[in-house]
Amino acid sequence: MTMRHIPFDALHNFRDLGGYPTADGRSVRWGLLYRSDSLGKLGTPEDLDRLRALGVRTVIDLRYPWEIAAKGRVPEFEGLEYHNLSIEHRPYDQAEIDPELDPWRYLADRFAEVAEDGVKEIRQVLDVITAAEAPVVFHCASGKDRTGLIAALLHTLLGVGEDDIAANFALTELATPRLVAEWHAAHPGRALRWPGYGRAPETVIRLVLADLAERHGSVEGYLTGTLGVGRDQIEALRARLLTAR
Repeated sequence: MTMRHIPFDALHNFRDLGGYPTADGRSVRWGLLYRSDSLGKLGTPEDLDRLRALGVRTVIDLRYPWEIAAKGRVPEFEGLEYHNLSIEHRPYDQAEIDPELDPWRYLADRFAEVAEDGVKEIRQVLDVITAAEAPVVFHCASGKDRTGLIAALLHTLLGVGEDDIAANFALTELATPRLVAEWHAAHPGRALRWPGYGRAPETVIRLVLADLAERHGSVEGYLTGTLGVGRDQIEALRARLLTAR
């Protein structure tokens, strides 16, 4: 049986993006595209062996360079192709979000900033995935927001419906307690001000997709217009990442 959640000792949110049906009657192939929290946490030989056993040869790190300097990156291994493509340009501290704000609207507005600021890097992410010949994993810190946006855009390009995109986004909720515990371990003595830390309800990504559609006519309009993803690239992605017709 194919597993969506892949167990690691140090990772809490490593998932296969396969299995979802598409509008043309196909489905996303298993074992080619993964999303994760930071691979900089891979500290044991066993965890690295698990990653290599999946056939992953391309890692896309969506974090800021200063996050990588502070927290580390995926360990080197033979055949690994590593890309640091920081899609977010306006850093903010989720632990300090004002508890009085509408949390999901606030997060959706941050996603909108990433979608507008990070056009160059988001397009590069899609180009790297298109060119990859082996399984790919992309990740940020928690594998929630930056990673969630890329997953939603990829699934849209592949023809996955919004309900499945939202359900995939919300699977991070299964990791929330461990993400919160990880934050507390990294910040002893500091209070976690925002009660929504580590959360990823469907509402957030549905707002993000609605915002993109409002600004660009459709999510596809953002992808093909603003990002400039052409029909040939879409067909190449679908040929490799979808099951046969």
